[in-house]
Amino acid sequence: MAKKIMIIDDDPDIVTYLTDLFTDSGYATCSAADGAQALDVVKAERPDCITLDIEMPDEWGPRFYRKLSQEPEFRKIPVIVISGLNATKYAVPKAAANFSKPFDREELLATVRQIVD
Repeated sequence: MAKKIMIIDDDPDIVTYLTDLFTDSGYATCSAADGAQALDVVKAERPDCITLDIEMPDEWGPRFYRKLSQEPEFRKIPVIVISGLNATKYAVPKAAANFSKPFDREELLATVRQIVD
């Protein structure tokens, strides 16, 4: 069974790009457009890894991460921050990795492989 990567980003172009990148590399995917709906998707889909944007409408990435961390069942899911904001490593200090937009696709894939495979 393929490992599942969840994409949380409000930019539909980024979601489509990451979905294509991950599915072409053999992963299953699911997504949420913001942190407000993301926890419901995590509960339904049970991803192996999450890519998380920081700045989104309704609920920012750090708030979603705090909620995720409070759930014993989900707190160990590795989170990779992908954001256009600077200093993202401080927004989610326990993130498995941090990438700035634009990011290198091969570097991102290598990081995902290292984390979930």
